[in-house]
Amino acid sequence: MAQLDIVDVRKVYTLPRDGQRVEALGRIRLSVDQGEFVSLIGPSGCGKSSLLRIIAGLESPEEGQVFFDGARVTDPSPRRGMVFQEYALPPWKTVAANIALGPKFRGLPTAERDRLVKKYVDLVGLRGFESRYPHELSGGMRQRCALARTLANDPDLLLMDEPFAAVDAQTREILQEELLRIWGEHLPPRERKTVLFVTHSIDEAVLLSDRIVVISARPGIIRECFVSPLSRPRSEALRSSPEYLRARDHLWSLVKQEALKAMQQRAAD
Repeated sequence: MAQLDIVDVRKVYTLPRDGQRVEALGRIRLSVDQGEFVSLIGPSGCGKSSLLRIIAGLESPEEGQVFFDGARVTDPSPRRGMVFQEYALPPWKTVAANIALGPKFRGLPTAERDRLVKKYVDLVGLRGFESRYPHELSGGMRQRCALARTLANDPDLLLMDEPFAAVDAQTREILQEELLRIWGEHLPPRERKTVLFVTHSIDEAVLLSDRIVVISARPGIIRECFVSPLSRPRSEALRSSPEYLRARDHLWSLVKQEALKAMQQRAAD
């Protein structure tokens, strides 16, 4: 049985400037199993981030429903943790205070909060930086802190909206490897968290994912749900393997078609 069920979800926005209604998402139907890593790719404006926010309970769909562990999603929940592109770290709080934020809101005692901070500081490799503020960290370190803050809430589902887009290429590759380690790709699926990951990078999606969902140009619908042929654990050497290159080329051919459609739409607008 799937852990996450997205049933005919459709999203329409009303533009404040002229009241025009824009259909961001067509009818999306997708199921995700426990411990699965699924990436969403597609051109800008195809509704990937909107879908993530609907699953998080931060927005409501125009039509359709989302179910998590059989219960309908209507509001945000710590069981569905979200990691944003822009870190979203309160700048007046230290690394330790940011990570402790969720456990504090949940009413956990100080000793338990301190234990969780230590656990996740170590997990994301920020030991020694507990007293630093976000502006004192590199982009990669800020994103590690954002991930640790989300994990400290012990969510069952990780929703990641282009989390590595704002860092340099070298840091991005390191963070990809770190994410696979933290996710626990050596573990059986029942011991992993479920991940839904939005990215514009096809290489990133191929490296990380069990399945890659290609979303069409607006209104976004599922063009293809691609099952990765790559075994786990993934390694750096995998990037030059024939299976990796074939998967990347196939996905690029689909995304390129949809990106061209999106460019034509923007020109018409």
